[in-house]
Amino acid sequence: MNPARRQNLLRLLKPRHVALIGGRDAITVAGELARIGYPGPVWPVNPSRTEIGGHACFARIEDLPEPPDAGFLAIPREAAIEAIANLSRIGAGGVVCYTAGFGETGAKGAAAEARLIAAAGDLAVVGPNCYGVLNYTDHVALWPFAHGGNSGPQGAAIITQSGMLSSDLTMSQRSVPFAYMISAGNQSVLTLENFTDVLAEQAEVRAIGLHIEGLKDIPAFERAALKALERGVPIVALKTGTSVIGSRLTVSHTGSLSGTDDLYQALFDRLGIIRVTNPAQLLETLKFICIAGIPKGNRLAGFTCSGGGATMLADHAEAIGLEFPPPTGATATELRRLLPSTATVSNPLDYTTPIWGVSERTGPVFAAALGDGYDAALIVQDYPLAGLDESKPYYLRDAASFIAAASAASIPAAICSTLPENLDRETRDMLTSNGVAPMQGIHEAMNAIAGAAWHGRRRQQILAEGCAPLVAAPASHTARTLDEAAGKAHLRVAGLPVPPGVVTTGAKAPEAAAHLGFPVALKMISPYLPHKTEAGAVKLNLCDSGEVQAAVTQMRADVTAYDPSAATDQFLIERMGAPPVAELMVSVRTDPQFGLAMTIASGGILVELI
Repeated sequence: MNPARRQNLLRLLKPRHVALIGGRDAITVAGELARIGYPGPVWPVNPSRTEIGGHACFARIEDLPEPPDAGFLAIPREAAIEAIANLSRIGAGGVVCYTAGFGETGAKGAAAEARLIAAAGDLAVVGPNCYGVLNYTDHVALWPFAHGGNSGPQGAAIITQSGMLSSDLTMSQRSVPFAYMISAGNQSVLTLENFTDVLAEQAEVRAIGLHIEGLKDIPAFERAALKALERGVPIVALKTGTSVIGSRLTVSHTGSLSGTDDLYQALFDRLGIIRVTNPAQLLETLKFICIAGIPKGNRLAGFTCSGGGATMLADHAEAIGLEFPPPTGATATELRRLLPSTATVSNPLDYTTPIWGVSERTGPVFAAALGDGYDAALIVQDYPLAGLDESKPYYLRDAASFIAAASAASIPAAICSTLPENLDRETRDMLTSNGVAPMQGIHEAMNAIAGAAWHGRRRQQILAEGCAPLVAAPASHTARTLDEAAGKAHLRVAGLPVPPGVVTTGAKAPEAAAHLGFPVALKMISPYLPHKTEAGAVKLNLCDSGEVQAAVTQMRADVTAYDPSAATDQFLIERMGAPPVAELMVSVRTDPQFGLAMTIASGGILVELI
């Protein structure tokens, strides 16, 4: 992204004025701008109407009072391309192209998308085939449908490649503080990598959530992700298109290539990106990070007023690598003094119903337990339904005691419900205002904490050790299979140690082996034997010339029986090395998206299992 387009993207994200180009859909966008409280002028462009959403219409883009910082296009494909050219010509900042029918529809659409790219110049174009941009902190809604979502001074920026998913996320009942929601669509001009790079620099962005079908520029994404990591902005990624059918649907949906999932996982691990497997976990993880923060480690203190809840916490923690260290001696002694005699001192701690809702009893219990230096704290509370909420004050009093204790301990804290729906909006808002994450679902809450803690550790490691840039793929290459001797010659040139060896004929094999020094390994060289064991083309630990000669004779017979066309009179003889600690397979392949990709796995005969 060049500097001019980058500056135009910033104008688009925080526009002083907005142009709406279209008819019915432009009316909806005008309503969404009013709903979110956009303070700037709105300029509809429609030659057939006098007003849209209470704003006077202009007949042409060229008639606008000045180049708009942002626009929204909802007109047919060819007209959209012309409008983009006109907006670029007058110096507009950027535009959301809601119009579909481009690269996602096949060759004709791809040709139209190429013309759109050419028409854009330095214009910051979101889409096409997208919903648009929501900026919750500056009250901007370039959005063609009713939207929900919590706003605040800071929050999560979410970028999706699915328009409907982005809309669904805004409608969620999860109380995630949002800063931005961007539906990227086909990414013909602005890519997910571009959005990530710019949003990582915005002070109002606490974390970035990504829905990824496929990345267009892996090195650019890596640079953007490392920028976010350096600035302390965690990234949480939901990667879809991992199945055979899903990858095909991805191409038809936005024209994206879904890519190889194991390489995406390696990329996420490399960059400290938290991976989740569903939209609910995406939101819960972002919520915990934005409200509670990043734990310094994976040592949790857990509280419940139920033995069953404590067991569920402990079971899932063990499965995902979180720890509930037991109270230390002094703390355990103090807890025994404070708790009812029916309580068992443990972590997670069931503090039992006799003191439920009694602040003067639960407050000291929570404070004492959190004195052991945990990295985060969690309490399980399922609030009653409206109309059945006589007991709600008990929950709220325990929540207040927990909030005070966690605040005094200065650690990230969350209150989570066993079931996602058992935490009402009023309570969620109260917890958020107190800096405690209102988490919905025990597993979702603990997965979020585990992901955040892993990110914190990985971030420190990357900052301390650095992260070398990815190795680019060669501009062109022709792959061919090398026999073992030729392959080892290349490894030797590259500086890797290989055992002393020689290629010879069967008749000269005993003499060559004696010259190398026993014991030796004997292998037949053939372009048709990439895996030798099953063909009988490998013999190890041959200790004299007689054994070598016998092995040559037997090997010829075995390989001929296995595949007559594979048999040759070329043999690799190598001196046996010391017994290995382990056998490893190392491979490097060229991936169309990722460039050079290395695989390290179990070697020897176990390669056949991969």
